[in-house]
Formats: sequence, C-alpha cells, structure tokens
Amino acid sequence: MNKTSYTNLAKAWEFAEDVAFSQQDSILVEARKDAEQAGFPQGSATQARFLKLLVQLTGSSSIIVAGTGAVVESCELVSGLNGSGLLTEVDSSLQGSKLIKKIFNALDEVTDTTLRAVNAPAEIFLPRLNADDYDLIVVNGDIGNYEASLKEAPRLLKPQGLLIFTDMFGFSADNSNGGMLNPVDRSERTVRLRELLDSINHNESLDQTLLPIGTGLLIITLNQR
Repeated sequence: MNKTSYTNLAKAWEFAEDVAFSQQDSILVEARKDAEQAGFPQGSATQARFLKLLVQLTGSSSIIVAGTGAVVESCELVSGLNGSGLLTEVDSSLQGSKLIKKIFNALDEVTDTTLRAVNAPAEIFLPRLNADDYDLIVVNGDIGNYEASLKEAPRLLKPQGLLIFTDMFGFSADNSNGGMLNPVDRSERTVRLRELLDSINHNESLDQTLLPIGTGLLIITLNQR
C-alpha cells in the first residue's frame, strides 16, 4: 500500500466514526459526555455500534462487560439486547462503578433488560459466576481484565460464545507510544497486550480474528468442546 492508500484508510475511519456518532440517541450522547467529564475517556462509536450488531446477530441474551467506566459500549450492548436478557458490568474502579450504576438507573426506565453493576476486580468476581451461562464477554480498561477474562472464558461461555477484547492496538494508555503498531513501544500495557495476543495465537483451543474496528477489536471463539 502506498501513502495515499494509508491516508484514505485514516479518512475512512473518521468517516465511519462520524456516521456512528450521528446514530447515537440522546441518552447515549449524554452518557458519553458524563463519562468523559468524570475522567473516563470513551471508546470508538463505530466499535460500540458493531458490538450492538454482534449481540443481535448472535442472539445473545447474557453478557458480561469487564471494564472501567465503559459507558458507551454498555449502552449499545443494552440496546442490542432489546429489552430482554442480562448485562453484568464488572468494574474494579469505585468511581467507574458508580458511573455505570447511574447510567443503569437511567436505562432502567426505558428497558426491561436486567442490569447488574458490580464493583470488584475481574479476577476476583468472574470465578464466582455460573459456568456455561454467558454468550458474550466484552473486555476493556485495565489489562488485568483481559488476562482474567481469558482465563475464565472457557468456563463461563456457552458453546458458540464469544470473548471480545477492545483496544487491542493499545492506544488507550496515557503512556502509550503508538501501542502495538509501534515495535519500540515498551509501555506496560503494550508489552502485556503483545504477550496476550501471542499466547492466544499459540493456543490451539482458541480461534481469533483481529479487526481494525475502533482501536482494535479481537474476537475469540472457543473450539468445540
């Protein structure tokens, strides 16, 4: 690919984001604003819309979000559940958990989906959940969420369930120097993301695809048990 092609890809990403932002309803716009004012930067609008579509395509009814103040993604996932099912948000940050609970209280007025927000580290809470009970696990925030979710996913997911890692390019850390796209970026998050991706690639019980949606979306499936 030449320089013009890369420029066009960047413009295409921006165009897709603009389209996704235009589709957000007033609740989601306000939720994003509240989250960012509280110090929780939100992820790509395109990524969140894709997650909503994935819920609908897979017919998912039970979802875990292991993250930190993941307001926009959670709102879109709730929308994808279309008034049914269960969404469990696991947030190790007290402030992030309070923010999620505030958003869930507002969503309770417009949806019949059961919303559960838990303030606990993923590595502590996920082992307490019932096995073979979840269709999707969506992960963001602290890198520990990724490692704990990868460990617990084979037990928690139903057959055909999906484990989804967001920000796999590693752009979200404050000290990121290009993340996975920069070979010399040795920030802790980037190093651990590289190790995580390498371990997944070499795990014969997993299939995965890395997509350039948002800031990198890794979709992982378990080989038939």
